[in-house]
Amino acid sequence: LLLDSQRAAGVDTAGVLVGGAPTGVALITVDPSGDNSIVVSPGANGRLTPADVHAASALLAASRVVSAQLEIPLETVVEVVRGLPSGTRFVLNPSPPRELPEEVLAACDPLIVNEHEARVVLGADAGDTPERWAEALLALGPRSVVVTLGEEGALVADASGTARVPSMKVNAVDTTGAGDSFTAALAWRLGAGESLADSAAYAARVGAVAVTREGAQASFPTAEEVEEVTAL
Repeated sequence: LLLDSQRAAGVDTAGVLVGGAPTGVALITVDPSGDNSIVVSPGANGRLTPADVHAASALLAASRVVSAQLEIPLETVVEVVRGLPSGTRFVLNPSPPRELPEEVLAACDPLIVNEHEARVVLGADAGDTPERWAEALLALGPRSVVVTLGEEGALVADASGTARVPSMKVNAVDTTGAGDSFTAALAWRLGAGESLADSAAYAARVGAVAVTREGAQASFPTAEEVEEVTAL
């Protein structure tokens, strides 16, 4: 279940209304190197309330993994955490980044951040390496942490230690949606019973394929396409 960033699940949500507002949209510019800058108009995402979470309680109860971002209000994310059934895994990408309350951090398994998000969540004492960020983030309470590293793959960390997950070498043309595709793929594989490291490795391959294509939702590969590319 994705309560936010529905484009990450490849779902066309055009015309959906929450609180009388249309689906949120992001205006994206891409520079010649493929990096992007994003301006978000939250729309319905910003009007998702704790009451909406209560209304979806049956769906939450049936979910192995619940994934959220911060394009919905933080109070709504808090309500999701409070209503999680035992055994349901909570995946959070704090984007746009901000400081997080302890009860949200404690529920994350994993907390997924890029460098910018890690520095915002951690504040002035973030450190200067992915390993330091992961160590400091785990100290805040998450059960596990994933740090995305772009072309360098990702780092996964939990109580058992840290490990680097490599990415495929590709010709990046547009990084729009790469983080969304990574998070969605990781949550999907966790829901299928894979380990965090294996799920992150798969997600890194999905993100690598996505950046070879223009656009956000349109760039996300199918599982078959990921297998075809990684088999080469």
